[in-house]
Amino acid sequence: MRKDEHKTREPKGKYRVRNWTQYNAGLIARGDVTMWIEQSVLKTTETRLPKRGRPYAYSDAVIQMLLGLKQVYRLPLRALQGFAHSLRELAFADLPVPNYTTLSRRAQDLKVRLPALRSGEPLHLVVDSTGVKLYGEGEWKVRKHGYSKRRTWRKVHLGLDAKTGQVCAALMTHQDVADADVLPKLLDQISADEPIDTIGGDGAYDTKQCHAAIAARDAQPSIPPREGAMPWSENTPGASWRNEAIDAIARSGRQEWKKRSGYHRRSLVENLMYRLKTLTGTRLWARCIGSQATEVAIRVGVLNRMTALARPQSTRIA
Repeated sequence: MRKDEHKTREPKGKYRVRNWTQYNAGLIARGDVTMWIEQSVLKTTETRLPKRGRPYAYSDAVIQMLLGLKQVYRLPLRALQGFAHSLRELAFADLPVPNYTTLSRRAQDLKVRLPALRSGEPLHLVVDSTGVKLYGEGEWKVRKHGYSKRRTWRKVHLGLDAKTGQVCAALMTHQDVADADVLPKLLDQISADEPIDTIGGDGAYDTKQCHAAIAARDAQPSIPPREGAMPWSENTPGASWRNEAIDAIARSGRQEWKKRSGYHRRSLVENLMYRLKTLTGTRLWARCIGSQATEVAIRVGVLNRMTALARPQSTRIA
């Protein structure tokens, strides 16, 4: 018997986009090349010194911009070089165009600056992870012949500001790394001066390590205790909040606790993962681990710029 056979499902809600005119114009603007090339990138001359060898001829901003174009238009590195050459000839005479081998080499240790808008209010951070394929067969081959031994993936851990829809922290790990082990590293990517109001996640983050990291940022957790969870001692970080949640679930049930605590806002990060895979693809292009981490950060930055350009404001009507 399926677990959900005895559960009653609510009717699927219907929503209406209130800002359709602005949202539609933003969706069109996502394909505008000028939106992805800033004038500051064309004028910059700063170069970063490597540990060994001569200084870099192209700044990190130029490399990140071109790799962003690669993700937006899904171009191989050689095609990206030709695409950039055509842009320079047609419209951007000052656009620096490195060789595709330079792009591949620089991507291995590129320090990506994650563009993210801030609302000025304390963050309501929701975290989760998803898998992205490295190599492997398509859906038809898997159904026909089964999985191959070479099929593998990477885990992408994301921290989303529920108020602005911007990704504030992103990290890529191997597929066997637990979500709870990554939360402190995600919080380290957010400036200590940035106030955090609430940090929400699923039951995988119900560990002492995660609650200690949340308490260190003076934030309120929104994490459901696991099934059969026992109270912690009062001197444990986050114990008072967690013990109260256990008592509330025992009195009124888990579903009622989720509604009252605002836990369902965590669904925004699941929607984020769907948009990330839909807009940038379900698999990584890079083969080296450093380039893969750079590619994930580039994709997240692209998604942030798209969200800032066009974000629907939906209202439930039924």
